[in-house]
Amino acid sequence: MNPESEVNDSSRQIALVGAPVDDGAGQKGCLMGPDAYRTAGLAEQLQALGHSVTDHGNLQQAAVGNIASTNPVLKNLRSYAGWTRALHAKAADLGTQPVIPIYLGGDHAMAAGTVSGQAKAAAALNRPLFVLWLDAHSDFHTLDSTDSGNLHGTPLAFACGLPGFEELLGAPLAHPVDPKNVEILGVRSIDAAEREMLLSHGVGVSDMRRIDEDGVATLLRPFLDRVRAANGLLHVSLDVDFLDPEIAPAVGTTVPGGTTFREAHLVMELLHDSGLVTSLDLVELNPFLDERGKTARLMVDLTGSLFGRRVFDRPTQSF
Repeated sequence: MNPESEVNDSSRQIALVGAPVDDGAGQKGCLMGPDAYRTAGLAEQLQALGHSVTDHGNLQQAAVGNIASTNPVLKNLRSYAGWTRALHAKAADLGTQPVIPIYLGGDHAMAAGTVSGQAKAAAALNRPLFVLWLDAHSDFHTLDSTDSGNLHGTPLAFACGLPGFEELLGAPLAHPVDPKNVEILGVRSIDAAEREMLLSHGVGVSDMRRIDEDGVATLLRPFLDRVRAANGLLHVSLDVDFLDPEIAPAVGTTVPGGTTFREAHLVMELLHDSGLVTSLDLVELNPFLDERGKTARLMVDLTGSLFGRRVFDRPTQSF
């Protein structure tokens, strides 16, 4: 988002970008996610809040030649590279325009392109990019460390510049996100290899126990203070499995014990109050697994809270 644009304006320019990425997850169905958000009324909700919405339609992956890998378990690496390149280019373009992009997924592999593209745009604006990763998983595997081969577990490691991804963009990643500018909130499933890399790179991690003990507001506010102090741009990546599967069943990687309805809305409300969010991923919605559109509608409602939907207006707490 252009620094001359004011995120807290009553009317914002929002760009919807469909990313029907379906090759990074182990269970098919996420390619239907972008159209499920549209059917659930995402654009209409945002317009009702006074925003201007432009739908850029669904992207297509870029053409990619053969890619070699030393890890034989990797699945769909060529497709992953194609989506990463297409989304990287789109995000790098939108990130320097006076709009807030919302990327409609698609599995979380799409974030390799959206986050790296937003980081490139942030560098062009001479501002750091911060990332809030709302997810049951850290997605911090490299192409060498993953045992499952499911590439939706690798995008954050790629965006942070970890080694082993050299062929993904067809060129070195010029503008990696500083791992210390990343906060993972709501995590409850981390593999041993990821844990070591998260610790060694200084990524912020707040698991569900910390949320239970301290509350989401106490954990989120210091991170937002850091973004503001650095004059940073903030990309939010919201995975359906951040939510408890009892309220959001439409995801192929359910992990019990996720955030509640109110905790999730509070996160979105605090993000809105901060005025810092400049781009958003909505990922891992699998409509094939949904119950009468329940999860899609909840994700649309959460997006509404991020963009100013309130039950009752009151003075907001200063950060």
